[in-house]
Amino acid sequence: MSEIKNRRWILAARPSGHLTGSEFRWDETSIPEPAEGQVLVRNLWLSFDPTQRGWMARDSYLPMVPLGEVMRAVGVGQVIESRSPDFQKGDLVQGFFGWQDYVATDRGSLGGLRKLPPGVPPHTALSLFGITGTTAYFGIIDIGQIKAGETVVISGAAGSTGSIAGQIAKINGCRVVGTAGGKEKCDWLVHVAGFDAAIDYKSEDIGNRLSALCPNGIDVFFDNVGGVVLNEVLARINLKARIVLCGAISRYNETVLPPGPSNYFNLTPKRARMEGFIILDYVPRFPEAIEALARWQREGELVQKEDVMVGLENAPRTLMRLFTGENFGKQLLKIADPPLS
Repeated sequence: MSEIKNRRWILAARPSGHLTGSEFRWDETSIPEPAEGQVLVRNLWLSFDPTQRGWMARDSYLPMVPLGEVMRAVGVGQVIESRSPDFQKGDLVQGFFGWQDYVATDRGSLGGLRKLPPGVPPHTALSLFGITGTTAYFGIIDIGQIKAGETVVISGAAGSTGSIAGQIAKINGCRVVGTAGGKEKCDWLVHVAGFDAAIDYKSEDIGNRLSALCPNGIDVFFDNVGGVVLNEVLARINLKARIVLCGAISRYNETVLPPGPSNYFNLTPKRARMEGFIILDYVPRFPEAIEALARWQREGELVQKEDVMVGLENAPRTLMRLFTGENFGKQLLKIADPPLS
């Protein structure tokens, strides 16, 4: 094993504006040796999410990635050496493994270390049954408090989390409108994911289309984008509306943040609520979400779309896709197939 190198991407510089790839440095080093209580994991799949841009730049709900360290990411891998009684060689596990081939880790590491449920493929563990599906579930159910008959709007609806959140709202009897970029994505939302309507923000006036498609106002808004979409929705909210702040990808590359939404004061006369949340607060309840998501998928009520890149060398390019609109569905990177039977 000593002849095999651990390939990895190091965070070399803080981002300024749009990502260019120069923020990362390729490195090859020795495979780490697991300490007592640890396991050595061979990385197989990595999840890519807009929040990784934030981890590069600032402290938030997690400390920012230190310069000179491996870029942080959630991954699924296989245990190839174990010095822990809780894991065996061959186990498929999930954790914050980062942009690298191998990692020595344990349950006490950032985000913990968990075995995959039996029969769940690695890529699904990072999409529908990972932070994507659980974020959509708790965001729309707990924070959005959706009720049958309500009008729900989802921004970034063709993305991994937005598409699942919208489908959960439909399953619960809501009327659902999504925003996305391009005809292909909008057609998929309506004809495959079952949304009632979709707005192409690239070619349509968002405010006019929201007025036409939501003539009785908006009860719940699940926001992944912020910016213009959030402002236009705030102008059309109903009494006791709920605004779920999941992300604001329109702001992530800004070096100088633009002013906040001018229609925010509409929250006051409408007695509405705007609330952010972090999925890490819900980790103890993940089994609840996964059980519901698995049931809906099994019954044909829930579909997912994955966008898969291949090769660790493509990690920077894969992250950049999230901010150019190239990705369609959950963005994943496949590094390797399981090395053990």
